Amino acid sequence: MLVPPPNDNDHGCAWREYAEHLGTKVDALQAELEVLKRAFARRTEKMGKMPKVPRPPRTPEEIAERRTEQALLRAEKVVTEEKTEPVPDRLKKCHLCGGTNFRSVGTGRPAEIYSYVPGYFRRVIRTREVIACRCGGCVITAPAPERWAEKTRYDASFVAHLVVSKCLIVTPLYRLEQSFARLGMPVARSTMNDLFRRAGQKLEPLRAPLFDAIKNDFLVHVDETSFTMTKQKSKAFIWAFVGRSLTGYMFALSRGGDVPISVLGDSSGAVLCDDYRGYDPLAKKGARFRCGCLAHARRKFFEAGDVAEAKDALIIIGAMYAVEYEAERRGVVGTPEHLALRRDYTRAFFVRLLRLARELRRMHGPKTLLGRAARYTWSNQRELARALRDPRIPLDNNRAENALRVVALGRKNFLFVHSEEAGKELALLYSLVVSCTRVGVNPVEYLADVLDRIDKTADANYAELLPDRWKPPPKPADPNETSLFDA
Repeated sequence: MLVPPPNDNDHGCAWREYAEHLGTKVDALQAELEVLKRAFARRTEKMGKMPKVPRPPRTPEEIAERRTEQALLRAEKVVTEEKTEPVPDRLKKCHLCGGTNFRSVGTGRPAEIYSYVPGYFRRVIRTREVIACRCGGCVITAPAPERWAEKTRYDASFVAHLVVSKCLIVTPLYRLEQSFARLGMPVARSTMNDLFRRAGQKLEPLRAPLFDAIKNDFLVHVDETSFTMTKQKSKAFIWAFVGRSLTGYMFALSRGGDVPISVLGDSSGAVLCDDYRGYDPLAKKGARFRCGCLAHARRKFFEAGDVAEAKDALIIIGAMYAVEYEAERRGVVGTPEHLALRRDYTRAFFVRLLRLARELRRMHGPKTLLGRAARYTWSNQRELARALRDPRIPLDNNRAENALRVVALGRKNFLFVHSEEAGKELALLYSLVVSCTRVGVNPVEYLADVLDRIDKTADANYAELLPDRWKPPPKPADPNETSLFDA
């Protein structure tokens, strides 16, 4: 039984003060209980909607310019057909004099209309001609059409569509089987799986030059995620290596440091990753130095919940990102002016964040959510501060995490791979398709052309077939088209 302190001269005020004291203590205990519940509850990488980072407002001129750029980009990707609509005869009557004698004075405002043309499959039956010499001693048969692979009825364009549908649109094969059947093209799932694997084997020579190109970049983003393989009890992993213009995926059976060493071990520069200790061998080798990810620190403070200290940390981090948005708005990302903005503004916010993290480390235990966030920020301060000295280094590793989204969707939709060989083939096709999207190349056109050309390309020229250096083949000339110089 709780007994308030005796105070006969206060006329009952001791009861009120003691009740207020107990109320304050109960509130504090409830707040601590909520923190403990969140600390020991099951958490995943999936989170709710995070608060938006304040972005500087754009002027009406900037908004209009941005809309114009987006409209031009859409127009470039869509097949455009221009038509001039004549005035119908029923309207060729003057409403003033009733005359019908009109002359052309130009064109009016164009009307833009988008339509959908359904895709279709085409079957071509090629019958080879056979000729015989009149002497009766010689018979010649027309050569068979070239194929991207032996003993297959499906050309490279069909296989390219299949690969992009699975790797980029993330459609499992059983759904593709249903979709193709609705279009009048019944293809067995086993056939599609065989074509997918043969495409990966055919494009295997591009793996080494792709990772060599990534390895030569100064900055490489690295991240990894698990993937299920049926022939192994434990989970396998897919690593994403994001360079300046290319993205490479590596399928491995382990999450150890030997994987990044095998890719980046003999290169120099920076590697941007999280605090996973599997990346320590890269730094110990001395070839590449590690850079920290501010987004991971922000995520941990966000997970700490509706706490004043966590809100303060999120505000400080938001201010650091606002400086990056300002540099992007000015168009000075990666330039000395960007570095000057970081020195003038970002550095001061970063110092405030470290002071807050140091105080929170003393106040909260290592197993609390707020304590974990503070310790992550404090222990990785050297890696996080590297971006303040080099404008080429971003504040976070979001490029690598975004690159793994397509892998996570594939893991959710088609669940697994059967073997290590299948995983490596899938990773290579992921690399080529995602790299195409980064450099603005149509992945279907790219794969259809490269599958036909790779056997005719010398080993030393494989790098010319990478998405960032690939050039589409010239279109055949139209025999019906005439030039002004032909007259």
